[in-house]
Amino acid sequence: MGTGIPASEQSNCAKGDPQVYFPEETASIEAVQDSDCEGPEDSRPQHEPGPCNPEDSGQLMASYEGNARGYQVPPFGWRICLAHEFAEKRKPLQAGDISLSYLIKHLGMGLRYLKWWYRKTQVEKKKPFIDMFNSVPLRQIYGCPLGGIGGGTITRGWRGQFCRWQLNPGLYQHQTVIADQFTVCLRREGRTVYQQVLSLERPSVLRSWNWGLCGHFAFYHALYPRAWTVYQLPGQNVTLTCRQITPILPHDYQDSSLPVGVFVWDVENEGDQALDVSIMFSMRNGLGGEDDAQGGLWNEPFCLERDGETVKGLLLHHPTLPNPYTMAVAARLKADTTVTHITAFDPDSTGQQVWQDLLEDGQLDSPAGQSSTSEKGAGIAGAVCVSSKLPPRGRCCLEFSLAWDMPRIMFGARGQVHYRRYTRFFGQDGDAAPALSHYALCHYTDWEDRISAWQSPVLDDRSLPAWYKSALFNELYFLADGGTVWLEVPEDSLLEELGGSMHQLRPILQNYGRFGYLEGQEYRMYNTYDVHFYASFALIMLWPKLELSLQYDMALATLREDLTRRRYLMSGVIAPVKRRNVIPHDIGDPDDEPWLRVNAYLIHDTADWKDLNLKFVLQVYRDFYLTGDQGFLKDMWPVCLAVMESEMKFDKDHDGLIENGGYADQTYDGWVTTGPSAYCGGLWLAAVAVMVQMAALCGAQEVRDKFSSILSRGQEAYERLLWNGRYYNYDSSSQPQSHSIMSDQCAGQWFLRACGLGEGDTEVFPIPHVVRALQTIFELNVQAFAGGAMGAVNGMQPHGVPDRSSVQSDEVWVGVVYGLAATMIQEGLTWEGFRTAEGCYRTVWERLGLAFQTPEAYCQQRVFRSLAYMRPLSIWAMQLALEQQQKKKDGRPVVEQSKGLNLRPKCGPEGAMANPSPE
Repeated sequence: MGTGIPASEQSNCAKGDPQVYFPEETASIEAVQDSDCEGPEDSRPQHEPGPCNPEDSGQLMASYEGNARGYQVPPFGWRICLAHEFAEKRKPLQAGDISLSYLIKHLGMGLRYLKWWYRKTQVEKKKPFIDMFNSVPLRQIYGCPLGGIGGGTITRGWRGQFCRWQLNPGLYQHQTVIADQFTVCLRREGRTVYQQVLSLERPSVLRSWNWGLCGHFAFYHALYPRAWTVYQLPGQNVTLTCRQITPILPHDYQDSSLPVGVFVWDVENEGDQALDVSIMFSMRNGLGGEDDAQGGLWNEPFCLERDGETVKGLLLHHPTLPNPYTMAVAARLKADTTVTHITAFDPDSTGQQVWQDLLEDGQLDSPAGQSSTSEKGAGIAGAVCVSSKLPPRGRCCLEFSLAWDMPRIMFGARGQVHYRRYTRFFGQDGDAAPALSHYALCHYTDWEDRISAWQSPVLDDRSLPAWYKSALFNELYFLADGGTVWLEVPEDSLLEELGGSMHQLRPILQNYGRFGYLEGQEYRMYNTYDVHFYASFALIMLWPKLELSLQYDMALATLREDLTRRRYLMSGVIAPVKRRNVIPHDIGDPDDEPWLRVNAYLIHDTADWKDLNLKFVLQVYRDFYLTGDQGFLKDMWPVCLAVMESEMKFDKDHDGLIENGGYADQTYDGWVTTGPSAYCGGLWLAAVAVMVQMAALCGAQEVRDKFSSILSRGQEAYERLLWNGRYYNYDSSSQPQSHSIMSDQCAGQWFLRACGLGEGDTEVFPIPHVVRALQTIFELNVQAFAGGAMGAVNGMQPHGVPDRSSVQSDEVWVGVVYGLAATMIQEGLTWEGFRTAEGCYRTVWERLGLAFQTPEAYCQQRVFRSLAYMRPLSIWAMQLALEQQQKKKDGRPVVEQSKGLNLRPKCGPEGAMANPSPE
């Protein structure tokens, strides 16, 4: 390998090899995760949240042979040994997994999709918004993403690899860049005794580097937006703890937008000899492949001194159009550290020059001036190194940052220029990478204080199970890593949009920007509204102004139309792209021009979907209820009236209850619904009920009387047509699946409760019926499915066999399950709610290896569908339900009055979501 270190002081992972040092003490660290457990689950009363397993990380730490616990690693989160291998290897859902009868039934749709897919990919050279032929393959490697909201993200896997990139808005590249690594060098008495790339990889490039770290002595711990990797270095009496920090800060609309991440290395010397320690952070300019093949890339060193703090590093300039950017790898220079660099090396070579440079004295040569530009087809990389002296039994801290400055973006159509939110604070000129690096390294301690203030009330709550604490925060990754964009809105772009009566539209969009996130990393549509219905709890609770901004955008799109005609793939019908006064399915495709051209989804004509309009009305009232923003309510009231008027036509028999149209006309777009149905009928009644409330607030007595009448008639019809004594039937058709037990049948009641309605004078669904239905779902969809260990299946037949009448009825939808769990908590079935949600968490995060890529769906066996999906953010509805439940117990109002009209819940049993910073 040519490392220049004696063989006895190198490390590898060949078990039993005499060169490898194995500490004598190999006590497991798993128990620390559940140090606050009260006791075994079966001894807990049914009203308490649920099991608190002392082996909470399952088998994920079974391979760990070290005894290091790391420096200040928290007890709760998702923890995994770097040597762990997931036994179960699933595959994405494909045509071969669908029944022959279903394929025959939908042959027309398949042929139309194939024709459309060919034209899109081969003629237009574009990416399909859903690519059924090229699903993202299973890679059980992902960890916490780096980067704030809307500036792009870079995911660092749990084994340390930089492996998932979203720099161009909404478009992902899933590839590991081998040159992007941390390397440690230890020197004693002027001699290098240990030099190791902190990676388990054994690549075919950079072969002069010492690869193949032994993963049995390292573990990863994620509690988003932070993560820790602990390395116990064999034979060295040294433990490294790498802490990764991203500024995801609730109620903060500045630092939360920054495209930065910080790596803090705490090095502990547990021996009796002093040593010199160096950490080298190497980074390729670009990802390799097509993006870099044109050449013209170059690197240059920089040093920025400001306010008594000095940051040094490298700028990696990547001028490729249409979205050029500069990456900055930087380190903080302190009195006890030295920062050096190598400006350029070939990441596809053996890497001998860089390795020997570090090996010689633990530092890099630090040449002055910029590198030459890269040749066509050639790669270029650079590295920054921080060195420090470490006394016996001492600790030192080495700080790095990674920042990227892509201020000006164009979507796939290349029609308009947009500026990212962070440019408001750091400028639009593309020269902000040094300032971003300096700011991150000087402010990360404040970020950590604010993160701790936000998370501690949840983490310190002994009544909550450990898995929930991990799930609640780690599922938030999608708010930043959902192909997310957060854009500035120029004043002149709002002139046309101000024709209506939405008086707060201009200040909201100008002060807080425009927000978009994908339905999923594989389902590439921004702000898919039927799914956002579930995910929106995270946004309204943590960044409420972004939720209001999204709602204003949706209202604007609702009032517009696009009469361009196109063929819809499921039915073959030709119809307009967007009709006026109906909620759009989505705000557009990042490979086109979102916001300008909406409804990228063309499988169904969603103008006839039954749920979208209702979900808008329900979210408007919930957002008003949780923020107390009366101006927002008044702005949205005319839009709510318009969409409810559009919805009226679906009540064909005028009994106060809408009917589904005999096709999959709602978020379950592969599950046919006919006539009055539990799901859409329940959403309708809930929406009518909140229209009654809004009409009273807006002083519209006639409207209130109208909807009160509809509600009374609709309640009677709903109970008569759908309630069977145990649950609400799936729908009113004559098909066998009509009697299926739908896990999502109480979605209307879920939202009513979140709005402080649904009981007493505002009861819509009889509470005994709701509770009985939830108990039936728990008994059959949860406990009778997969041994009760995988969450709730979407549809279950009354005799305990999953409903296989469609491709979606026998799936588990993680986001639906979290919403179901929240509904159970609201109705006092707290233990059942936690048991239900736990099955999903353990399946996704511990069994299937899908951490930080939670899918939309999985089946009991073999397959999953749509990795990294929006809907699981609904776990924040569980947190809201717990907070509201706690306030009732305490006798406090669920929403407490603050200054002016701004009402916000004082969240959490102990104020869990209290503002870490003013908005």
